Amino acid sequence: MCGITGIINLGGRAADGELLARMNAAIAHRGPDEEGAYLEGRVGLAMRRLAIIDLAGGQQPIANEDRTCWIVFNGEIYNYRELKKRLEDLGHTFSTDCDTEAIVHAYEQYGADCPKHLRGMFAFAVWDSRRQELFLARDRVGKKPLLYAKAGGTFVFGSEFSALLAHPAVGREVDREALHYYLSFMCVPAPLTAYRQIRKLEPGHSLTLTRDGELKIERYWQPDFSKKIKIAEEEAGERAVELLREAVRVRLMSEVPLGAFLSGGIDSSAVVALMSEASAAPVKTFSIGFDEQDFSELHHARRVAERVGAEHHEFIVRPDAMEVLPLLVEHYGEPYADSSAIPTYYVSRETRRHVTVALNGDGGDECFAGYERYAAMRLSETYRRLPGVLREQVIRQAVGLLPASELKRSRVRSLKRFLQAADLPPVERYLRWVSVFDPRAKQELYTEEFRGEMSGRDARQWLAPWFARANGAGVVDASLLTDTMTYLPNDLLVKVDIASMAVSLEARSPFLDHHVIEFAASLPEGLKLRRLTTKYLLKRALRGLLPRENLTRRKMGFGVPVGHWLRGQMQPFLREQLLSERASRRGLLRPEAVRRLVELHARGERDYTHQLWTLLMLELWFQRFID
Repeated sequence: MCGITGIINLGGRAADGELLARMNAAIAHRGPDEEGAYLEGRVGLAMRRLAIIDLAGGQQPIANEDRTCWIVFNGEIYNYRELKKRLEDLGHTFSTDCDTEAIVHAYEQYGADCPKHLRGMFAFAVWDSRRQELFLARDRVGKKPLLYAKAGGTFVFGSEFSALLAHPAVGREVDREALHYYLSFMCVPAPLTAYRQIRKLEPGHSLTLTRDGELKIERYWQPDFSKKIKIAEEEAGERAVELLREAVRVRLMSEVPLGAFLSGGIDSSAVVALMSEASAAPVKTFSIGFDEQDFSELHHARRVAERVGAEHHEFIVRPDAMEVLPLLVEHYGEPYADSSAIPTYYVSRETRRHVTVALNGDGGDECFAGYERYAAMRLSETYRRLPGVLREQVIRQAVGLLPASELKRSRVRSLKRFLQAADLPPVERYLRWVSVFDPRAKQELYTEEFRGEMSGRDARQWLAPWFARANGAGVVDASLLTDTMTYLPNDLLVKVDIASMAVSLEARSPFLDHHVIEFAASLPEGLKLRRLTTKYLLKRALRGLLPRENLTRRKMGFGVPVGHWLRGQMQPFLREQLLSERASRRGLLRPEAVRRLVELHARGERDYTHQLWTLLMLELWFQRFID
């Protein structure tokens, strides 16, 4: 696990070693154990290493036998020993026992197809001096980040924004269109970033920088939901658990202390139970809780830890938003407003005091239909078939009379949210449920200038292609594919990678093994979502492994009481940032519209938690990186 960065001067001038060192130093937190660099002519590659495997021999950069190909690599390849054996049989010679060297030989053997032979999480760069080409690749679902920019006759890349922004050719001109989509999704969708010159390499893609300075970007993987297998329910459950068991087993590969995040939800609990089966010693598990009981899952996590005999660690966190916000803004590098980054950072920080690697349950919802919106998507298809009179005059009027509720998991609020979008076509319906600011809200929020500038730029463009690529699959599978290729890599995996690497902790995700993803995609919808029961197959298959209470409880999510903070201790800070003259001068948002959101939320008349947090993180990013 590392951070990587590099420079390729397109005009032929020599790469600046001191500049490369500064870029590498900006990501030192990703790899505190050692650093390395390759500098030859117009090319500079650098990395920071968090040593996990082959502690003695895994230093980077690493070359092939004749030193014509050099690699810097961030991630873990879990099948590298099998890959190494296959390559040795083909005549390749290895000098180390690390996964990094397996990749550079795989590139020699398979060229641009080499990522297809890798099982794991990765972002890497190979400089091929024979072809005078740079080859970049990112793992299938985007667990490891990779950013790049072509500016001022130079191509630069890196694991985080801080590395690229350290290069003087990379400007900080704001991509206002990216901010428009950020206000929909709480994050900037790939390949965009908040900076005009910087782009993200999308998951499942490779990039070749040719000798002539041209960029060739290709997709090498995406899940296929159109090819369904015929399988009995019991056999499907057994196969799902067996694939997950094997995905957990290969992720126990480590020469440093290893543990697991444990929230008490189904996914992390399943990972911990399967780790316990494969481990001779008790598994180290880590959970955090909060004083606010609505946001604390400690008792659920404790139940699982006791069941499997884990060495369990609990931390009660009293989040200090004023302390952690500057750190989060700094590390994410562009506007990012998923507030669960706060507990993710805290659990990562506390876990790192004990271990260097932690497994987690990320991806279980996207594989096996764990979000309530999947049930809502299916239910809405039935709702739309009701007579219009019944829909409009009875149901909507009745719900309109229900009182608003400020409860975190209000059924009333969920029902109202459902009915507001249930009549819409699938893509628009999905967008309405995942959006922070919908098109109507943006019309009220934007200045006339910004509204005109963004005219015709529709957030649906990030979702509609994935609904189409579901190839005739049902609305649930189409939503699963869309989440896997958008929400998961743009939001959730960014959150975990940045929060964990900020404290030099490696996070591994068995549910995101591509064998697990592909099997889940091949299952009929009815095995993943049965009526309104989410994760139907997984819940049944795990009955012998997990306590019944953990399998049947309602999903909570990983949150902090941001709404309470914005009405209480953080309200003065919120007003100071969002209602300032500096904020209004940016020309994006109407001050009176922002003030209205603040006032209604502060008085408890409306819950604008997500909207205000999104605006706050945008303003703090402007102050740190643009002003």
